[in-house]
Amino acid sequence: MKLPDEDRVLSPHTGLTRAHWVAAADELLGSAWRYASPDQAFLDLPGRPSRSGVRSDGLEGYARTFLAAAFRTARGDDPHNWLERYAAGLVAGTAGEWPAITDVGQPMVESASVALGLRLTRPWLWDKLSGAQQDRAESWLREALRHVPAANNWYFFPYTVASFLESAGRGDDETQRAKQRAMELLEGWYRGDGWYSDGDGRAFDHYNGWALHLYPALDAFLDGRPITTHLKEHLESCHLLFGADGAPIYFGRSLTYRFAAASAVALGAVTGETPLRPGHSRHLISNALKYFLDRGALTDGLLTLGWHGPHEATLQHYSGPASPYWASKAFVCLLAGPDHPLWTEQEERDDSDRTLALPGPGLLIQKHNGVTRLHNHGSDHVRPFEGEYATDDDPLYSRFAYSTATGPTSKHNAPDNHISLVIRGDRSVRRRIHPMGARDNWAASWHLPVFGAKQPMAPGLRIESVTAVWDDQELRIHRVIGAPPGTRAELTGWATQLPAPLVGVRGWTGVERQAAPQGTAFTGAVSVPTLTAEIEGTVTLAAVAVLNGTVAEADWEARVDEVLRSTLDAPEREVSG
Repeated sequence: MKLPDEDRVLSPHTGLTRAHWVAAADELLGSAWRYASPDQAFLDLPGRPSRSGVRSDGLEGYARTFLAAAFRTARGDDPHNWLERYAAGLVAGTAGEWPAITDVGQPMVESASVALGLRLTRPWLWDKLSGAQQDRAESWLREALRHVPAANNWYFFPYTVASFLESAGRGDDETQRAKQRAMELLEGWYRGDGWYSDGDGRAFDHYNGWALHLYPALDAFLDGRPITTHLKEHLESCHLLFGADGAPIYFGRSLTYRFAAASAVALGAVTGETPLRPGHSRHLISNALKYFLDRGALTDGLLTLGWHGPHEATLQHYSGPASPYWASKAFVCLLAGPDHPLWTEQEERDDSDRTLALPGPGLLIQKHNGVTRLHNHGSDHVRPFEGEYATDDDPLYSRFAYSTATGPTSKHNAPDNHISLVIRGDRSVRRRIHPMGARDNWAASWHLPVFGAKQPMAPGLRIESVTAVWDDQELRIHRVIGAPPGTRAELTGWATQLPAPLVGVRGWTGVERQAAPQGTAFTGAVSVPTLTAEIEGTVTLAAVAVLNGTVAEADWEARVDEVLRSTLDAPEREVSG
């Protein structure tokens, strides 16, 4: 990617300025437009098709790149005439070329990007269409208001369509209902600490930043209304979820959207709803962009399906060739003009270490020596009406710890950062997570071990877990309750080539390593440190893990007792069975 020369005076850490963000948008758009259909309604990018089919994938290519073009041209600066191309594609697409919006269909997702793009560029695109062309576009978009979204952040796709129609003088009771419904649901999904669950249940991930906060907060900002989505509170913790090298935390689904993870930071700076200084915000977003550009995220100018480069295990079944272009959301930063403090203040980086417990989502953030670790005691991506099945194990949510320098192993390999029980040859997985609290330097939860089809669950068996941290040290305590005779317990650590010891403190008797040939998004084939023990009944097991460091000299047995007294053994603990 061809970018301007770095500016190490204004941006001493990344060298990137607003001009670099503009150039990055233009380069991404130029590469993608090489694959436009003759009528410009589709951008048919190369790669494996999604489950929605190639027509939907082509619409996705149009819509998601349009979002980048809209942020890039929202102030009227369009030297490459991007909007002429998108106008032509809109006219052709809404004249019958684009697939129809249906219940829980991918075109509903893309309608939001089309609508937001039209809203941001209205004077230069929408207002220049004929009345008949506008009517056809409205007719296609309005179907998003009349069909059923998925029961999660998807409700903000019709919300965004309705917001555009209202801004264009085409609002009515139907648009008002769509917006009201989404905001009512959002309020019910709030769990505290600036975090929303992605639908009913306990799914906390990057969708907080690039969907649940972004759509309603941006709508309020464009309307001149107060922002009510707890965006500022969310950024108190969200800004910690980046490594010193710019990597976002590798946790949750849709990670192929890459630097979209920085969109909430950018939106906070644009709107003023942020606890961060402008120079700090710029460092976070520019460092994230630079991280991926420097690590092979582009092939022939196109964002690939993966993390650094292509990586199959990063993907979901809905991922198609244009899916990575939700990264366009990070370009919301360009709504801040050249004279905005986001771009004029000197870039600042924050290298301080930090531990932050988030009782709402049940997460514990451990930022130390340039790497952030996220200890998961509350996010499981299991909907309330769903059963727990071992076949549905999701490494992107089920593990106890994630970081900005490691990714989980494949579900087909030995699991990292996990406790398993092996009973009669069946190995357990962790599905629904029940948070027990998070405070100071610890977070705790319990779960029912789930096995294969022959033995879905063992009666009376459960695992209570707590992670407590000091600096770069992680004390992992697991209390197994009701283990039948012949149970083998296995605890694994970090899957990485970095020094990552896992040392038993209490109850563990064996030490080994398990192969993970598929590797992770960060490394090739790797082996995972493993502790083992033969157990029965109720047993407390404890170990110390470290990522890129060594185990400290400490009285770990005493620390185990200290942590247990304030967590699993606390008289006032809140545990629901």
